Amino acid sequence: MEKRHIAILGSTGSIGRQALDVIRQHRDLFQVELLTANNSSELLIQQAIEFDANAVVICNEDKYKEVSDALSPYYIKVFAGMQSVCDLVTGDNIDIVLTSMVGFSGLSSTVSAVKAGKTIALANKETLVAAGEIVMDLAMKHNARILPVDSEHSAIFQCLMGSAGAAIEKIHLTASGGPFRTWAREDIAKATRAQALNHPNWSMGSKITIDSATMMNKGLEIIEARWLFGTPGEKINVVVHPESIIHSMVEYADGSVIAQMGHPDMREAIQFAFSYPFRLPLDNRKLNFAELGSMSFFAPDLEKFPAVKLAYEALEKGGNMACIMNAANEAAVAAFLKEQIGFYDITDIVQECMNGAEFVMAPDLETIFNTNETILARASEMIGRISGRKSF
Repeated sequence: MEKRHIAILGSTGSIGRQALDVIRQHRDLFQVELLTANNSSELLIQQAIEFDANAVVICNEDKYKEVSDALSPYYIKVFAGMQSVCDLVTGDNIDIVLTSMVGFSGLSSTVSAVKAGKTIALANKETLVAAGEIVMDLAMKHNARILPVDSEHSAIFQCLMGSAGAAIEKIHLTASGGPFRTWAREDIAKATRAQALNHPNWSMGSKITIDSATMMNKGLEIIEARWLFGTPGEKINVVVHPESIIHSMVEYADGSVIAQMGHPDMREAIQFAFSYPFRLPLDNRKLNFAELGSMSFFAPDLEKFPAVKLAYEALEKGGNMACIMNAANEAAVAAFLKEQIGFYDITDIVQECMNGAEFVMAPDLETIFNTNETILARASEMIGRISGRKSF
């Protein structure tokens, strides 16, 4: 395996930090070329020095001087702003672009990397949720490979490797069920920010942790799976698996089911995307089946977790509806994290935006960006009304 040169978009976030741990274990095989961060300038500086990055981008332009001054003695190039990210990912010195920026913000840089024919290690599920058909068409046109980093989609990808090209009968996306799986609906309605952030299995950033609590993350993954694997929504099933050992499964026409298993550790999926098609050693916890005991599986409760149903509706509708859903969810989750709204207000806001927004059947990228901006503004108005009449 030849050395691979990597750009990590969102290097100071949870996925970015774990990606750097993978690289730390294989410095002979992976070279960091580009690191980007939004606001975490101090950590970005530390990462750039440790991994001898060729360049960094601090998206918050107010922090450019701080980063530039700190990295000047190390001859590391420093840039600012999102346009710099979009420009630099196209460089000839980059083989793989890990897109781990949070939310819709990852779309523009991913599109730039796809147009440059890069291999995309996709950790930003919102990219395919908001613009899946567009991005996948661009990837085919520019011969850009998209490798999934979400644990569920990496699992499906790995299961398909053993299928000899057989058609998929069904994809089974596993879900932990989040912190409220066993709670009554009336108790979930009163859930606090701290309770929602207390995930039982995974250590993730705050946005995806809240998405896990509402099960919107599974909704986003349904839509992502549809585009990654060319599988219609009716063939994508969600099953709650609280132990999070089976990361997902693929079922074939003869009833055979192939599952990918492992302890909850995102580094496995990250490393496989970096090293594909090779498998490398990883310093992680290995499964001991004798100690594992039993595993359990349940159907999701769509009354307690309506986000899953909303995602199926958005997928069936098509067009810019998934973008509408995603934008409303991003705004609502941000408001919940600021304790401006209640837990079920998140999905109520998403539902209202989906019901009332302008629907476009065949959007282009400009329409997707306009839809996102319009829905963020509409959701913000709803949040203002809710926070004005409630106390949290």
